[in-house]
Amino acid sequence: MRHFLEIDDLTPAELSEVLDQASADSPPQVLAGKGAALIFEKPSLRTRNATEMAVVQLGGHPIYLGDDEVGIDKRETADDVIRVLAGYHAVVAARVFDHNVLERMAARNVVPVVNLLSEEAHPMQALADLLTLKDEFGGLDGLVVTYVGDANNVWRSLALGCAMVGVVSRVVCPPGYAPNPEDVDRIRGLGGEVEVFDRPELAIDGADAVYTDVWTSMGQEEESAVRLRAFEGFSVTADLLSAMSPSGIFLHCLPAHRGEEVSDDAIESSSSRVFVQAANRMHSARGLLAWLLTQQP
Repeated sequence: MRHFLEIDDLTPAELSEVLDQASADSPPQVLAGKGAALIFEKPSLRTRNATEMAVVQLGGHPIYLGDDEVGIDKRETADDVIRVLAGYHAVVAARVFDHNVLERMAARNVVPVVNLLSEEAHPMQALADLLTLKDEFGGLDGLVVTYVGDANNVWRSLALGCAMVGVVSRVVCPPGYAPNPEDVDRIRGLGGEVEVFDRPELAIDGADAVYTDVWTSMGQEEESAVRLRAFEGFSVTADLLSAMSPSGIFLHCLPAHRGEEVSDDAIESSSSRVFVQAANRMHSARGLLAWLLTQQP
């Protein structure tokens, strides 16, 4: 049974198929008469709306389950939860704090499991990012994407996806927030090119896309003051974006903390594709689910 816990659970050819499915005019009704359980330990604007609508467009019925309703490993074990939900649903997707929860649910192998976000990975966001780049530039091979900020779960999934489609990945961050060697090795093991910088202006020079994320994610609130000091000078501004390719675009996975990691004049600039990128969360989720459910026995 196929699961989707990180973007490199797909092969490069399969990733291309998923992106093609995301652009299909007539989505296959692979969920007709079926349910999809959507578990949210963390709240979300884009992920919930994108995934629920993707399920509807595939003919299915999405069921939202908040943390207080499920209580994975509090009310019931992850193992029991997945076996119960498999009796009702064709697919289970979950937005969790601990990646291990997803791995344990997938290990049961009773229904496809999809990662809507964990502390280790955000592959559904990476799919939307790649779809946005593909639509904007007409292809992906040879593009250069610069990520400004913490080398976190968003960066990791994006960089892995870039490696799979021939996109050069640059990342620029202050000391202590750079990619770990294991991630760099994993990206290069996929044939990807990854470059690490410590100055934004150098990393952005000539890039086809500049991407940033919040400096303090959910669950890191106690680190906020330290992170604000560490990332001083790493804000993406319109002036900084002027160093990218003339046809370059700006991306942000949202929500944005305007005045911190990004300025208003950057996110509202003519090069910004942030809200197209957000809309593509739905299209890419639809493409992934359509592809995934056709792989099942």
